[in-house]
Amino acid sequence: MTGNELEEMKTFTEELPQARALGLKVESVAPGVAVLSMPYSEELVGDPETGVIHGGAVSTLMDTCSGGAVISHPDMTEAVTATLDLRIDYMRPAAPGKRIFARAECYHVTRTVAFVRAQAWTEGDEDRPVAAATGAFTAVGRKGGAQ
Repeated sequence: MTGNELEEMKTFTEELPQARALGLKVESVAPGVAVLSMPYSEELVGDPETGVIHGGAVSTLMDTCSGGAVISHPDMTEAVTATLDLRIDYMRPAAPGKRIFARAECYHVTRTVAFVRAQAWTEGDEDRPVAAATGAFTAVGRKGGAQ
């Protein structure tokens, strides 16, 4: 992926008010793959007794990361997409005090829909996902147009 594509991904993320509010950061981009992170913040805690980040913040991280995977797919010509469907399975709480990462892969693009799978984990614990997701996103600007 070129520097321009990385900058395009950063612009995509920075233009989303919710992503800015959560402090989402683009960690890496490859064709059809994006990795984003979210810093731990007391403002995002869903359970004050445990310090665990609210699931809605994790959902936003995974959704934004998935959209990034779509716009970085080689078959896409525009940095535009929207979530059609996103299913997230939460497996365990994210460890309090640690950055949360998400990696998404756009594995198939049709004429109008892109399909993505993603995982989220806590920093230093990549082998034990916090959540897994599958989703469908609009494929605006798809090259060619055939399935």
